[in-house]
Amino acid sequence: MRPGLIRFGGDSGTGVSVLLLHGLMGRARTWWRVAQWLKPYGEVYGLDARGHGRAPHTGPWTTEQFTADVAEVLREIGPSVLIGHSMGGLHAWATAAAHPELVRAVVSEDFAPDQRGRTVETWRGYFESWPKAFESLAHVREFFGSAGDYFAECVEERDDGYHLIADLPDLYEIAAEWGRRSYWSIVDGIRCPLLVVEGEDTAMPAGQQAAVAERVPGAQHFVVPGSAHLPHDEAPETYRGAVEAFLAGL
Repeated sequence: MRPGLIRFGGDSGTGVSVLLLHGLMGRARTWWRVAQWLKPYGEVYGLDARGHGRAPHTGPWTTEQFTADVAEVLREIGPSVLIGHSMGGLHAWATAAAHPELVRAVVSEDFAPDQRGRTVETWRGYFESWPKAFESLAHVREFFGSAGDYFAECVEERDDGYHLIADLPDLYEIAAEWGRRSYWSIVDGIRCPLLVVEGEDTAMPAGQQAAVAERVPGAQHFVVPGSAHLPHDEAPETYRGAVEAFLAGL
């Protein structure tokens, strides 16, 4: 299998596969809890995006390259339902638009298609305030609070402690593209079933995720109460209910 592609298992008799795409700074294994309840729907896979986890840490860092990576995996595992968080949601949209024959349906979680004008400088100070190395996984969980379990999956142990399994300069470059581009043309190219999941307290530009669902024929938009940017982790049962209802209707 492709480096960074993992198989969580699942019911191979359904003839359906599900590919999970993580957000910036994440990795495939952050989806472990979600993958467990997805298994009855088919074989469940997760992919480390380029620059993250065990995937190649080489560019180019463009949406088109990430889309090509996802398409390559789908040619290996077969047409699939794509479920993506944040950056992974963008990559799911782009793959569905560019390779409709490979994508059965898409669930995108908390990403907006037009963030032009936002810059990585907004986040740089926060990222660079992190400890150079976390002393333990308990330190990771304590530092990130309610998102601690998520970030504990995003680090690896080295001689001096735990480090993010991604390089900040690469992450800045990936995110910088979002501040320069509009992705509405990609949204308009989606023809498969689509569920747009938005956190109630999202930091994404207001109204855009609802507008995505309005522009894609038959798409659904669901706001998860009590969540921000990580609905699948912050309100897992509500997120699960929305996704299972969507999958049941395919």
